[in-house]
Amino acid sequence: MNTTTTVAVDLAKSVFQLAVADSSWRVIEQHRLTRSQFERWFLNRNVSLVIMEACGSAHHWARWLNSLGIDVRLLPAAYIRAYVRRNKTDAADACALLEAARCADIAPVKVKSIEQQALQGLHRTRSLWMGTRTSRINALRGFCREFGISVAAGSRNGLEQISRVLADPHSAVPNLIRGTMKLLVEEIRLLEARIAQLERELTTLAKQSAACTTLLSIPGIGLLTATAMVAATSGNVQHFRDARHFASWFGLTPKEYSSGSTRYLGRISKRGDRYLRMLLTHGARSVLRAASVAQAAGRRLDGLRQWALAVQARSNHNKAACALANKLARICYAALRDAEPYTGVVTRMKKKMERTAYAMPA
Repeated sequence: MNTTTTVAVDLAKSVFQLAVADSSWRVIEQHRLTRSQFERWFLNRNVSLVIMEACGSAHHWARWLNSLGIDVRLLPAAYIRAYVRRNKTDAADACALLEAARCADIAPVKVKSIEQQALQGLHRTRSLWMGTRTSRINALRGFCREFGISVAAGSRNGLEQISRVLADPHSAVPNLIRGTMKLLVEEIRLLEARIAQLERELTTLAKQSAACTTLLSIPGIGLLTATAMVAATSGNVQHFRDARHFASWFGLTPKEYSSGSTRYLGRISKRGDRYLRMLLTHGARSVLRAASVAQAAGRRLDGLRQWALAVQARSNHNKAACALANKLARICYAALRDAEPYTGVVTRMKKKMERTAYAMPA
């Protein structure tokens, strides 16, 4: 049996490029294998470490290699490009992985479990259905506009108005397209039913997860944000250095342009998980709006909402929303790290747990 130390793998759909290195990180072998050859290759070798990019199918192969007793290190794909020499090829990418693995500053990506990836798949499916629903509603609005029909703002109100227009035989919609527009409305209703069913599944999962319940106690963190964050982190944040590192993982910390004694902090970096950043930002906007309404009504505010309104007063709404999203991410980190719920004011816990946005009437 051959003995090797480290193997870098450039993954693909059907072709796998391997770079085998010895204990001194010198490349001693290179192989280009098919999927079946790739699986057999590791059964005949004594490998201590495998290095791969954190890309499509990487977590699957990492779990499979771990089952063989092989350590796996997944590196962020964005950091590998700097180590590619000259032209980009599969062989050059595999060698670049070896060079990047020697850099102690590049933190590896944690291998996701099957449950985490399945939960992320539910969120991706919901996003696809939501995008399809939005495009269908926009198409219906455009058709109505061409026939001189003004549709009310808002997806729910607009869709109800379009349905009434199509049900009226005397409306301005031509019979040639009326049937097709009715099919679009039916498709939207079907998508809403599927989204509601998926959200019920997420609710069931959240009730069974202690990490989700902890996150739901935080203002601005609802069912979608809590389950998506657990899917991304498994509810364990010990591999993050601190709360700021956790917030920067979402791209919510400012870019920095510094030289010498001059330091400039710009806009948020927007690097990292775009979906979770969007959810945190929307949650921050809802907290800001609720705080403004409560302040106008003369109700007492907790420290978090007072801070958010103070930031909004001295800057603007969008900056305050980003700053609050950053703070919510840090609070999420502390709650997951200590496994303790948020100690401030918690409102509408039941409504957070059970979303009814697309629930069909009984």
